[in-house]
Amino acid sequence: MSGPLDGLVVLDMSRVLAGPWAGQLLADLGARVIKIEHPGRGDDTRGWGPPWLAEEGDAERLAAYFLCANRGKQSLAVDIASPRGQALIRQLAVGADILLENFKVGGLAKYGLDYASLKALNPRLIGCSITGFGQDGPYSHRAGYDFMIQAMGGLMSLGGEPDGMPMKTGVAITDVMTGLYAAIGVLSALHERERTGAGCHIDVALLDVQVAALANQALNALVSGVSPRRHGNAHPNIVPYQAFACADGHLVLTVGNDGQFARLAELLGHPEWATDPAYATNAARVGNRDDLVPRIQALLLGRSRDEWLAELEARGIPAGPINTVTEVFADPQVKHRGMQRTLTQGKVAVPQVACPLRFDGEPATSEVAPPRLGQDSDAILAEMGLTREDIERLRREGIVR
Repeated sequence: MSGPLDGLVVLDMSRVLAGPWAGQLLADLGARVIKIEHPGRGDDTRGWGPPWLAEEGDAERLAAYFLCANRGKQSLAVDIASPRGQALIRQLAVGADILLENFKVGGLAKYGLDYASLKALNPRLIGCSITGFGQDGPYSHRAGYDFMIQAMGGLMSLGGEPDGMPMKTGVAITDVMTGLYAAIGVLSALHERERTGAGCHIDVALLDVQVAALANQALNALVSGVSPRRHGNAHPNIVPYQAFACADGHLVLTVGNDGQFARLAELLGHPEWATDPAYATNAARVGNRDDLVPRIQALLLGRSRDEWLAELEARGIPAGPINTVTEVFADPQVKHRGMQRTLTQGKVAVPQVACPLRFDGEPATSEVAPPRLGQDSDAILAEMGLTREDIERLRREGIVR
């Protein structure tokens, strides 16, 4: 499948989620992504199940976790601890445009496969190193995982009920955001290379990304000098902007301006709220949330969720149901936008979530299913000039799979 990055070659030496997420996005955009994996175990997430996807009687199960971040890639299983394996990676790097890796700081240098070593062979190579804490600083030697970064980076302090335990998000959102920042960095470096002719090294740290992504909450703290407190499903700066119970379920009400609030007040039978100094402006509503929110809640309990959603929609008041993940993929808008895809891996139908980018109305989602471990090794090695006998010898020696 061609795309904006057609013709570019990416060596994806990353594992788990942040790096593979960046690699998958580059693959969706048309780059050729060669995923370098250990011949014995592959990417860690190949074993992160259940759930599993496999054809009946198939020896290799596909973990759903692995399937979420490795669409569009080729898998080359090679032992980089062996001199011959290292030579293969160097050979690939000579013809590559981008190196993605998430080894601990210095982890690739002991193999002679760090960015500096590979750039000496290919000055146009762009390197992107993803770590927990960055290439320098007092924590740079530490491993970093999304959950602990959510904790250390302040996100968990913002999630959960005010009187409950701090909570992580239900998705490894720091990893996902780091993958997106990594892809943005790579695309920027590609543009710069057009001007300079030389590649550069990009240093992306999960902790840096998490701190940057605190967004308004970071500025709430920096401006006020006070750490924001947890509001559960409410918003620190906007009211009413939270989840509410109805007679038979819950909905989320997201009133973003005073005009929307006036329409809500009329719908709830209290048009006077729109001119009441205690509620007329958002700032006033934030200051008086403890009085206003219970009054709204009491009224919403009087009707069903879907009745309220229909009324809110008719008046242009933003609101929505709290869907389960399976309900999300049954939603008419999600279905219309084609966000669920099915790709084929052998005889197995592999469900996928589409890339959200569209170019001139066309979705940018690779049609190549996530690879089985080492499935492209022979083809890639033959393309590099190795004979069938060379490849078989490497396989017998355990260097490739």
